[in-house]
Amino acid sequence: MSRFSMAERRLYLCIGLRPNLEEIVRGAVAGGVDVVQLREKVAEAVPIMRAAEGLKEICAEAGVPFFINDRVDVAYAVGADGVHLGQGDIPPAIARKLLGDEVLIGRSTHAPDELETALSEPVDYLSAGPVEATPTKPGRPGTGLDYLRLAASRSKLPVFVTGGVTPERIAPLVAAGAAHFVVVRYVADAPDPETAAHELRLAIDRELTAA
Repeated sequence: MSRFSMAERRLYLCIGLRPNLEEIVRGAVAGGVDVVQLREKVAEAVPIMRAAEGLKEICAEAGVPFFINDRVDVAYAVGADGVHLGQGDIPPAIARKLLGDEVLIGRSTHAPDELETALSEPVDYLSAGPVEATPTKPGRPGTGLDYLRLAASRSKLPVFVTGGVTPERIAPLVAAGAAHFVVVRYVADAPDPETAAHELRLAIDRELTAA
């Protein structure tokens, strides 16, 4: 069993390889991000591994779980705390056999049938969305709030909402059942990632307290 509980995590940063990657992640964590995922769809394994080593150290210092997107081999090689799997990736049951019980596994879902399948898989959390269409998921339409409501009501696992997560959007997302949030551009592309993460975390904590 992992030493981390995803149910206690609120703000999950996904970020790919880019200049100043470690500086961005360090600031984001200082601002309130409490999960980090290296999500790189283009690069080969070696540069992902090199970046992962540095991010893993930053996360370990802060007590934040560090995930690799898609690449079970890279997650194993760097000793990541978890791996996040999309619908086209290695099935969670196989990833669990390869990585063992101490590694967290997340699963993307975008539709009711995917949700129902994921609920029977050996995973630790789900993601639902993107609620709004986003450049980070090119060609995928937004799922809307109804799918978030369904996922939040059906799942006993933590459900992390994706797509268009900004401070202004937190209130309607919480009203639809969200309690865990994935951010990409609002923090990763911000001039000051720490301030952006702090503003987002304040909005999350405020809305969840009021809910």
